[in-house]
Amino acid sequence: MAVTRIDRAITKMPSRIDFERILGEEIERETDASFVAVINRKVLGFMISYITSGNFGADQCAWIAMFGVDPKYMGQGIGIRLAEEIFEYYKSKGIAKIYTSVRWDSTDILSFFKILGFERSDFINLRKIL
Repeated sequence: MAVTRIDRAITKMPSRIDFERILGEEIERETDASFVAVINRKVLGFMISYITSGNFGADQCAWIAMFGVDPKYMGQGIGIRLAEEIFEYYKSKGIAKIYTSVRWDSTDILSFFKILGFERSDFINLRKIL
């Protein structure tokens, strides 16, 4: 699967994510938006997102869960174009807020989302290790 290939190319390790299952579920949900970038019949990028509501008091919003661009094609605007499609889709559905989560030390991904206009939200990510 092309999305798995892109994930492997980015992480430089076998993919731990079952993209086939995730994308199969996303296809079934008509309200969510997930896109792939295809050039010359080759998938070069992807962005997976979904709508959520009522989580910890938040209004209905969208969440960008994961994305990736083939490292050979990074810096060519593919990620920005995918995000613009996501934004337009949710705007047409009346969704006003889109969230995502980024590791604090992933400066390249933080920069990407800042270019897109993302800023810190009212939420703080928490975790508990079992």
